[in-house]
Amino acid sequence: MAVSVPEATNEQDLQQHRQKVEFLRNVLSLDDTAYDKVIRKIESFQVAVPSWALGTGGTRFGRFPAGGEPRTLEEKIEDVGLIHQATRATNSISLHIPWDIPKDATSILELLRENELIIDSVNSNTFQDQADQKYSYKFGSLCHTDDRIRKQAVDHNIEVVEHGIRLNSKVLTVWLADGSNFPGQHHFRKAYARTLDSLQQIYKAMPGDWNMLIEYKPYEPGFYSTVIPDWGTSYQMSQACGDRANVLVDLGHHLPNTNIEQIVARLLHFGRLGGFHFNGSHYGDDDLTTGSIKPYQLFLIFNELVAGANDRQVRNPAVAYMIDASHNIKDPIEDLINSLENIRSAYAKALLVNVETLEHAQHENDVVLCEQILQAAFQTDVRPLLAEARLRTGGSLDPIGYFRSQKIREKLIARRGKKSVATGL
Repeated sequence: MAVSVPEATNEQDLQQHRQKVEFLRNVLSLDDTAYDKVIRKIESFQVAVPSWALGTGGTRFGRFPAGGEPRTLEEKIEDVGLIHQATRATNSISLHIPWDIPKDATSILELLRENELIIDSVNSNTFQDQADQKYSYKFGSLCHTDDRIRKQAVDHNIEVVEHGIRLNSKVLTVWLADGSNFPGQHHFRKAYARTLDSLQQIYKAMPGDWNMLIEYKPYEPGFYSTVIPDWGTSYQMSQACGDRANVLVDLGHHLPNTNIEQIVARLLHFGRLGGFHFNGSHYGDDDLTTGSIKPYQLFLIFNELVAGANDRQVRNPAVAYMIDASHNIKDPIEDLINSLENIRSAYAKALLVNVETLEHAQHENDVVLCEQILQAAFQTDVRPLLAEARLRTGGSLDPIGYFRSQKIREKLIARRGKKSVATGL
């Protein structure tokens, strides 16, 4: 059962933490009201951990397990509970079907409650074949030319929703590997039409209080084309499905140097930004630790997210935030903690942007001042604010230090074994 971090583990760092907080408050000229407002916003910003992210990832060349990996959904919930206990930043799990089908929904709900967690979304899988699957997705799923295969993929998504209903979730995430590797392989327009028809069937089958998130990706595994390659295609499909379908943005699902923050702003303007998958990218869909490669871009994205949230003219649903990374050489739990801290850091910096001054500078076309305002917020060391938010909610001043001092990985290995492998990998 996840509980608050023992106060004794924070005692040795508490005095230094107080000094850092007071110094930062003076630098930022934050009175008690403004300071508490920022801390509360940081506290409330929560990011889901996907059920597939608790094990070591890998590449086509190999995989190097960390040991003590969760073998069941129950053990995955336990690991997310440990992360939330230390960070107080991830109160939900995004569930992947069929890798993590709940055998007993009642007991799973109880375990979630004990760990102060919920299932915020469920994810379908038509990008690989399962052992008991009748038809193959080798040449596509929702876009397939064969009616039987499309029906199988549609039925799977509906089944995923049914699992989600039993776990009190209300969001279905759809990512398709459908695409082609060679010119002429696909009839582009017909593949699009078949995919949209399949998505509309799934949408129609969902309960009236459910939402569908449609993810896009420009390449991989199809290297010539993908059926949903960009935000515009996802946006159009969302519109064609209905008001409860929206676009899901994955930081790694863009071509190099894409202006993702502009995409975010555009989707907010249209009221169609439904979800966010966080990771780090240098070349493509690298799935590295969030904020490890392009921290300034992450900040600029959050600047748009915060600006949109504060703009009364923006009519956008609540955005579902999730980490989607592959922990190839880092300890999975430590890597997730890294990502959570970097995400909250970017968010906290965005909260410090002087919006009124920035908008005035933009109106006056003062390019230098505009950049100075953003740089001032980005270069601020907000780690004391994050630590204070964790402290106030029962977390650790130093989550990774806590993870290591408590020898959590060693304890997991002792219980689960050195060669245990997380399901779904």
